[in-house]
Parts: sequence; C-alpha cells; structure tokens
Amino acid sequence: TFVDSNGTVLNSWSAVWAVLSDDGLEFYKKKTDRSPKGMIPLKGAALVSPCQDFSKRMLVFKITTEKKQDHFFQASHVEEREAWVKDIKRAIDCLRGGKKFARRSTRRSIRLPEKVNLNELYVLMKDQDDGVKELKLEQENRVFNHCFTGATVVEWLISKAKARNRPEALLLATGLLNEGFLQPAGDMSKEGAESPEQSVFLDDTKALYYFADSGFFCEGYSSDEDVLLKEEFRGNIVKQGYLVKQGHRRKNWKVRKFILRDDPAYIHYYDPTKEDDPLGSVHLRGAVVTAVEFVPEAKKHDIDGNLFEIITSDETHYFLQAATAEERKEWIKAIQAVSKSGK
Repeated sequence: TFVDSNGTVLNSWSAVWAVLSDDGLEFYKKKTDRSPKGMIPLKGAALVSPCQDFSKRMLVFKITTEKKQDHFFQASHVEEREAWVKDIKRAIDCLRGGKKFARRSTRRSIRLPEKVNLNELYVLMKDQDDGVKELKLEQENRVFNHCFTGATVVEWLISKAKARNRPEALLLATGLLNEGFLQPAGDMSKEGAESPEQSVFLDDTKALYYFADSGFFCEGYSSDEDVLLKEEFRGNIVKQGYLVKQGHRRKNWKVRKFILRDDPAYIHYYDPTKEDDPLGSVHLRGAVVTAVEFVPEAKKHDIDGNLFEIITSDETHYFLQAATAEERKEWIKAIQAVSKSGK
C-alpha cells in the first residue's frame, strides 16, 4: 500500500509503495518499480506506534533499526496504521525468536479446502445482479455506506450453493475476511476481526462488512439536521482513492484522498491523515479530463508519469498523478462519465 515516508536527512515526506518481507520493509517510489528505493532491516529493530515526534502529523509510526537509524511512516487512516504495525511487530518478533515470518495462512488456520478459489468467489459476490447487495445502514449514530451484514453473506453463500449449511458458509466467509477480500466496518465486526488467535467472521445482522475495493465510507451525525447533507454530497460514490495533487498557490504536490460522486457531479479531496471536511471540491459538470505527459515544475518535486488534467467549465485547471497507468486510465474514464451525465 502507499504510505508517506519521511526522509530523515532532508526531513521531507513523500508517498511510497511499501512491501513487507520476512526480514525487512522495502519501499518503492512507484508500485510498478522493479527495484526498491530502499530497504529497512527488521532484525533487532524496534517499533513505536503511535509516534508523537511530529506535532502536525497524525497516524505516524517509527521503526528504529539495530544501528539506531530512525525511519518514519505515516498511514492514511487508523485501520491502515494498525494493520501495518501488527504485521511489522510480528515480523520483528519472528526474527527475534529465530522463526520465519509469514502472514497467517487462511487455509491452514481454518482448514479451508484447497479446491476453494476465494478470488473467484469474491468476484461472484460483487456481481451487481446476483451478488451481495451493498446497502446504506445506520448503527449507533453512524451511517455506513456500501456495506452489508455478516448474516447476509452467510445466507448468500448458502443460497448460491457455495456452502451446504451455516457453519460451512461461516468457514468461507472467514477465509474471505482473513485474505482481505472482506473488511470489517462496525465495532462488532472489528472486534471479531482483531481477535488475537484468529480473525473471526460474525454471522450476525449487526456485524457490518464491506468489499475491500468498494466505495465504502462512514458518516457520523448527532442530530436530525446533520443528516441533511449538502447538495454536492448527495450523489452516489462512483470511485474513491488516493492521488497526488498539485497545489494552486505554491505548486507543491501532496497525496490527497479523492471521492468522486455523480448527480450532482463532484469530486472532493481530503487530507488523508484527518477525518475532517474536504479541503476542496471540483464541480465536474461539463469538465474536460485528459492524460498529460508534462506539467510545469512537476519534475523538480519528483513527480513524473501517470499525470492527468481536469479543466472545469469555468477554465480552472487541476493537475493530478495516479499511482499507475492503469489507475490513471480508470480515473479519467470515471470522471469523463460523471462530467457528461451528472448535474
């Protein structure tokens, strides 16, 4: 996944693609790079989380190597930081105990039959016509969008003859959870997923889950007035993810979380380290979006490749960078569709 990495010499932060191996944490400039930008050895390392060394940065954790070199990383949200910290700690503990670190084998831990293809099952579950329906559900003064209950998953598996009974369906659902295809959404499902022994999927109408690559998001509110969303937030979420955006004033580039909505056609961008209101919004009705190969001053900020531009109907220009060529293509396609059909 992408995290912000701190360069300890220049004290500058940049988004990197990080990969955890059995003895180190490799980080790459881009997801598609073949060779890492660097590697942090984990043997004898110590991990601190949360790290309070940066007053203006949230969700930071620190890895101190055996040679006392500090490396700082910032996740985009709390769950991401906790997942990284949990696995890095396990890798460090394994090295200390002379064992080889490997992420938990779902098949061994829950005795999942070898013939079961979880990836194929996940694709079927996401089918818009015959799959598990994504809903907007309210729970404990929060609204969970694009999610479903644990009981719904179990019942779907049985109805589609993927399991003969509820225990068998629960086994498959636990496999999908452990492999990251399904994610816990509410407090109840998170407690089950974070069980120290083994992640547990809950066959319950109050346990909420969502697809890993869905448009899931959660809203909190405290009164009836808060439920009334601004007009520009009423559209359905079409796509969301992280892009690097050029600032309008200083022309510097920063990682932002983007959420694209249709009808009305808006894209909002957020500081990924905070859960505040959006930093800004772009009205996309009548906008033009195209891939570009050059943006002035981009290279001096180490920004190169997978760039695209949005030009709004009032001639405002926004320059963005995706992680890969494929992601750029997907964003352009989605924004073009929304700009033509949305209000």
